[in-house]
Amino acid sequence: MAIYFSAHEVKVGLKDRTRLKGFITELFKREQQGLANLQYVFCKDEYLLEINQEFLQHDTYTDIVTFELSADPDITEGEIYISVDRVKENAEHFEVSENYELHRVIFHGALHLCGYRDKTKKEETLMRQKEDEYLHLYFEK
Repeated sequence: MAIYFSAHEVKVGLKDRTRLKGFITELFKREQQGLANLQYVFCKDEYLLEINQEFLQHDTYTDIVTFELSADPDITEGEIYISVDRVKENAEHFEVSENYELHRVIFHGALHLCGYRDKTKKEETLMRQKEDEYLHLYFEK
């Protein structure tokens, strides 16, 4: 099992990556989802827009795009692309720190890979509850 963080033409102030990797591993265990490999790629708006257009046929800016790459539903292999531009804007909008918002989006992507969706109001409510739960666990330790 491996979790990787990389950046595409951006700098990301992601501190204590070892602890974060351990926490993400714990998130998957709590959600009873196997984890093989997970790659987080931090990028700019324009790069993520291109991915959104090419692979999802969405012509909108977004903070995250998540790809499940495993054929086995019990074992996760995935790629998660995160726009640091959107993270900064969302942090201002929601009046939270960029660090807090960055972690929310990181956990959001992991939760998608655990099977959570956010297309309906009910799904979105559950997703927000799970994000809050994991943010609380991460930042209160």
